[in-house]
Amino acid sequence: MLIIKAFHIIAMVTWFAGLFYLPRLFVYHTQAKDKTSIDRFQTMEFRLFYAIMCPAGVMTTGLGLWLFSNDPFYYGHAGWMQAKIALVLLLWLYHGYCGYCVKRFAVKHNRHSTKFYRVFNELPTLLLILIIILAVVKP
Repeated sequence: MLIIKAFHIIAMVTWFAGLFYLPRLFVYHTQAKDKTSIDRFQTMEFRLFYAIMCPAGVMTTGLGLWLFSNDPFYYGHAGWMQAKIALVLLLWLYHGYCGYCVKRFAVKHNRHSTKFYRVFNELPTLLLILIIILAVVKP
């Protein structure tokens, strides 16, 4: 099971790298004025979201479920795990909203300012801190 845990962590790091970087791309995209830059950001956002973040998120969740299935009675009743699962669900909502933003940028209908995306960019950091504390400390 340690190899599954190792790949779970690798997938999680990959997913979070995308979750950290994509909103930063949104900041720069919002500031872009020329067609070349706008097209470049649309391509980068699309590829990051669909080719990296989505597979990494699915792998993280799938491997996490595999680890959970190793002892479902224990994990199902552990309060720290229930809290971790709730935070992962919030992370998936964040991920989904990132996908929504990618689609909005693709059709040139961004509704938000750079300030919004700068604040939005901090949310996965908070979730990461809480998830790691729960997984390691198991309060």
